[in-house]
Amino acid sequence: MSDDVRLVIPAQQDFHSIARLVIGGLASRLELTYELLEDLQVAVDTLLALRDDEDDVAVEVRVETDVLHVSVGPFAPGAVAELDAEETGFGRRHVLEIVCDTFERDERDGGIWVDLTKRTTESAGAPG
Repeated sequence: MSDDVRLVIPAQQDFHSIARLVIGGLASRLELTYELLEDLQVAVDTLLALRDDEDDVAVEVRVETDVLHVSVGPFAPGAVAELDAEETGFGRRHVLEIVCDTFERDERDGGIWVDLTKRTTESAGAPG
């Protein structure tokens, strides 16, 4: 099974709750656990907090059998620089490391996107 959802919203903070609502609806449809839903919402909120401007931001979700792929962007290069830096505190990078199996930056469509993965079943094993 593979489903794709693409949500484009204004980047202003007032619209971030729409992304949470869509992710919640998708999680309900897929009968995902509350813990998985919460992890996804925290990850997306963490990334959306990097944007609060007049342009649009997109949240793309691709559902596969055992894995959710989420992409958020585009960002200006400097906006996500902290995700590359080693942290000693509880910053955005640390949050993504806790709630996602993987995350990485990707340059496409004239900006930087952050790609996240989250396993949807325990049988998929620990991240590699």
